[in-house]
Amino acid sequence: MNSPTFLARAAAAHVGALVGAAAGILLVTAARALAIGIGGVLIALAVGVPALCGAVVGVVLKPGNSRSNPR
Repeated sequence: MNSPTFLARAAAAHVGALVGAAAGILLVTAARALAIGIGGVLIALAVGVPALCGAVVGVVLKPGNSRSNPR
């Protein structure tokens, strides 16, 4: 099998970062809804860390079908 190209890995990293950032935004929104006072640095970490993790997962995992027994 051919290994994924750089563009495929870059696209997967981009999608992973977007999903991670969305999760971070949800965390910040939930914290604000619960009236927890959070500062700018904590907001940046709450969005940045999941985005970074999503990008790493996007690069590490092989893009394509995730079935273990393809037909």
